[in-house]
Amino acid sequence: MTDTVRVADVLATSRVELMSALAEADERGAVDLVLDLLDAGVPAETVLLELVAPAQAEIGRLWQADRWGVAQEHAATAVVEQVVAAMGGRVTTARTRGHVVVACLEGERHALPPRLVAEVLRGRGWRVTFLGAGVPVAHLVPYLCEHRPDAVALSCTLASNLPQVHQAITACRDTGTPVLVGGRGFGADGRWARALGVETWVPDAVAAADLLDRPAWRGAAHPAPRPVDPRRTALLARRAELVEVAAAALDERFPPARADERQPDATAEEIGELFDFLAASVYVDDPGLFGEFVSWTAAAPAARRLPPAGTRVVVDAWERVLADHPGALRHLDCGRRALAGR
Repeated sequence: MTDTVRVADVLATSRVELMSALAEADERGAVDLVLDLLDAGVPAETVLLELVAPAQAEIGRLWQADRWGVAQEHAATAVVEQVVAAMGGRVTTARTRGHVVVACLEGERHALPPRLVAEVLRGRGWRVTFLGAGVPVAHLVPYLCEHRPDAVALSCTLASNLPQVHQAITACRDTGTPVLVGGRGFGADGRWARALGVETWVPDAVAAADLLDRPAWRGAAHPAPRPVDPRRTALLARRAELVEVAAAALDERFPPARADERQPDATAEEIGELFDFLAASVYVDDPGLFGEFVSWTAAAPAARRLPPAGTRVVVDAWERVLADHPGALRHLDCGRRALAGR
């Protein structure tokens, strides 16, 4: 099947069929669908990037809109993972272009986006080692030293992990391994990668493959990212203190004796997540990062474990405690304005 219009028509129909299979967690139906497309001559890269990847994005949107519950979202994602595995078993390409390691770092549980990158690279002739989700840098660095790949590709899906990712990039570069990074955790346009002095952000799998195909890039010197002002890293050490302050403020504002439908059901985990985004926002010196997260959680029913009223209480409490940290106050104010805009 080589006609572009024909392929587009088939993919349009297949998107509907694939989402129907995913809604029912129909692994056999989903796998058969994509394998039939391969047998019909649709390129594997096209199936991955124009069918499978949009389907996974739609799963996320359905969860965010509270149309799919967590269990259904997990089941559908598991089916997508099996689809990708089945495609990998069907497609064989000679390994002619060197060795690339692909990994999600510690704290990153979203392994499917980098898995798609890995499969695209394999399809273009690279030998790819996919290390999966949650790889501690203490284990990744020795692996790079032992196997000496031509490059390592690191994924960051959650912006709250940027401080740890920044340190991991530095550690990987110190091994002499060229590093490229990607994922929505760096911002839609990679602006938070650039804020850290990381110039090798790529927006998608095709861009990653194109960059790796440039011998000049792989052979060039790749300096470590620039260091971050210590005043920005100091906030990270106050996590336990600020989570405790926020929990106390919520208990005071919403006493259990007056519990009603508006009471935040917040735990240390949810408050900690809010703090992690604040700390990352300060780390990259972009208040918009915290503002975007607050706005997203306020608009996403499925993600609203700490509702807007509770978030306002936490922001107020942190403003009082962080009076000695004027940099953080700018970021909290951005979060407050995001809440006011709801």
